Amino acid sequence: MNAERVKCLIIGSGPAGYTAAIYAARADLNPVVLEGMQSGGQLTITTEIENFPGYPQGVAGTEMMSQIREQAERFGTQVRADSVIKADLSKRPFCIETESGAKIEAESVIIATGASARWLGLESEREFMGQGVSACATCDGFFYKNEVVAVIGGGDTACEEADYLSKICKKVYLVVRRNELRASKAMQERVLSNEKIEVLWNSKPNEILGDINGVNALRLEDSISGLTRDVELTGVFLAIGHNPNTDLFKGQIDLDSHGYIETQGKTSKTNIPGVFAAGDVMDPLYRQAIVAAGSGCRAAMDCERFLSENPIAE
Repeated sequence: MNAERVKCLIIGSGPAGYTAAIYAARADLNPVVLEGMQSGGQLTITTEIENFPGYPQGVAGTEMMSQIREQAERFGTQVRADSVIKADLSKRPFCIETESGAKIEAESVIIATGASARWLGLESEREFMGQGVSACATCDGFFYKNEVVAVIGGGDTACEEADYLSKICKKVYLVVRRNELRASKAMQERVLSNEKIEVLWNSKPNEILGDINGVNALRLEDSISGLTRDVELTGVFLAIGHNPNTDLFKGQIDLDSHGYIETQGKTSKTNIPGVFAAGDVMDPLYRQAIVAAGSGCRAAMDCERFLSENPIAE
């Protein structure tokens, strides 16, 4: 099979990937988007989004991503339901192989594969996803105003999310598997001095309980005694970390110690000329749709400039 030649290949279909496609298409780069396993990215498992500009009444994650995709396609973007299984970034054009068997030679690549939240692995966790279970307090905390919630985790992210939720919720349980926090000393002090946060030490989540109305309790096992108890609440926030989706690119692109793609300064440029990164795959800090969309814009603009200055002779 002869390889297809593409000027701009975008790997990933979240707000970063689709926004990059909008800008790339308007710049006549004829972008091709490979959606990956989850069309629309993580936002498609978010029931309601209320903090993205332009939606005063809020919007379902699936609806918003569908609209952004439609906007990208309007300008000529080709969106394909396919996943990358192999990427050779050693020279231009870059050689990409997909799950469907397609071979693509890309003059430039924008990586927008995102980062996946780590989950507990409970069946009930998936059952109540979007109905009381979330991996983003900033995204979903508002829906639990004056309610009782739990944050699971003991690092800086967990403490930050517990502190954030304490400003919205009536009470926040911080569920910690061990008898100590892994967070920085400053974050520990902030949490431990907060009257609205109760730390549940040596506690392992066994099951998330609920009904057709959503979550109503969290079953915890004491790691010392082995005894279990049910804590009544309406929301459970996972804060045990994220895994950047960069396995395909290890050994080729510079990654930080946690596996996120490193970019140069304020640009989207990676260590490989012609390869750019956008969204959560290079952003371990903010992880917000609006930030990802902005970085997708930057990646497309960087890509356009690169292609104009570095054409490949036919």
